[in-house]
Amino acid sequence: MPLTNSNAPSPTRRALLAGALATAAGTRAAAQPANPSRPNILYIHSHDTGRYLSPYGHDIPTPNIQKLAGQGVLFRSAFSAAPTCSPSRASLLTGQCAHQNGMLGLAHRGFSLYDYRHHMLYPLRAAGYRSILGGLQHIAAKPETIGYDEILHHRTQHVADVAPAVTAFLDSRPKEPFFLDVGFFETHREYQAPTPEDQPRFTQPPRTVPDRPETRADMAAFHSSARTLDNGVGQVLDALERNGYASNTLVISTTDHGISFPRMKCNLTDDGWGVSLILRGPGLFPGGRAIDAMIGQLDVYPTLCDLLGIEHPAWLEGKSFLPLLRGENREINEQIFAEVNYHAAYEPMRAVRTHRYKYIRRFGGRRTPVLPNCDDGLSKSVWLEYGWKNRPVPEEELYDLVFDPGEENNLIAAANSAGPADEMRARLDRWMHATNDPLLRGPVAAPHGAVVNDPDGISPKEPAIRVP
Repeated sequence: MPLTNSNAPSPTRRALLAGALATAAGTRAAAQPANPSRPNILYIHSHDTGRYLSPYGHDIPTPNIQKLAGQGVLFRSAFSAAPTCSPSRASLLTGQCAHQNGMLGLAHRGFSLYDYRHHMLYPLRAAGYRSILGGLQHIAAKPETIGYDEILHHRTQHVADVAPAVTAFLDSRPKEPFFLDVGFFETHREYQAPTPEDQPRFTQPPRTVPDRPETRADMAAFHSSARTLDNGVGQVLDALERNGYASNTLVISTTDHGISFPRMKCNLTDDGWGVSLILRGPGLFPGGRAIDAMIGQLDVYPTLCDLLGIEHPAWLEGKSFLPLLRGENREINEQIFAEVNYHAAYEPMRAVRTHRYKYIRRFGGRRTPVLPNCDDGLSKSVWLEYGWKNRPVPEEELYDLVFDPGEENNLIAAANSAGPADEMRARLDRWMHATNDPLLRGPVAAPHGAVVNDPDGISPKEPAIRVP
């Protein structure tokens, strides 16, 4: 059914309300009665940010996200279920891997969930939560398909438009417990121009690309976009605070996958599927904690269920990390998995990761890069200039993550790695069979009407093909 924000305050009323609330900040009672068993939930997420944020040790201008991490729990080894935009988000919100929930490609290119009722808003609704969407969602061509109780109005999905809409909602002081889904387009390409504070000559590009003027300028532009992202996060967190919600709101701050540079986004390296994850809220989230346990996006949904006393839906595949928060366990996963199917073009890959090893397998016989799956930019142009199009890619990759954390030395053919290689192959095969992976039956077809690029192309902006 159509979902609209028919009760949204007018711009004039928003301004008056915001001013009145700011004057009264710190002196009034909370907008809701405190209920630790039913805290509000703010799910705030960015686009293509990976772990390139200051809490993870990078020289990135994100002081508000840094402050959030200092007040909550920072997960140092959190991973996406699929390092492509819609599949990643869909996996977190359904608790299912992409080939189980149906999101094999991008929502705006014709891919969708098999069942939108698997979205976590539905059990939350049954538990008394009102669901609100503000900004980017990217798991449905039309946000009304998903089923939110309210969709906030904003002209674009950028911070400049989304943050004011979300803060106006919070300034209206909703009384019901809310699940507020806030998505920012930043830090997706195209990046913003560097500000005077983002000097390319003082900027270090990511480790996947050479240190050159072009890559430094590219990363300086990322810094500028990250600065804007952080400003939006700060606006929303400030609105929580001034309206009395901060102490009774669980904040889940994350992103979908790695940043949009070669060998990062759309890749199964840690630079591709490593993500930021910060939780702050009442109860089990005292500030200053960092957790090194390996967790996946699929673990967020069951953790929420346990925190709120909600029965786990039968389809959930992940594990609750509540034992980590309680200090009962040091690990919950001995292995995690990830996949790629479609982004701009078809590129079927699967991976399994333990603390020691990473194993990646490509399917379909292709042995050169699928270039449309790397967004255009200065760093991509450098790689193309030096012949990236013709560089071979292996069918299998094995990396020792202790001695080779950058995943540069493929051990798959090394004589002394036969045992680890066989073990990791077996782990991946068991998971693919247990989850009824369609790749076991051959190439995975895109749905009718989907739009896909030619894998032999160069850019995702090239003319694409509509699947009949």
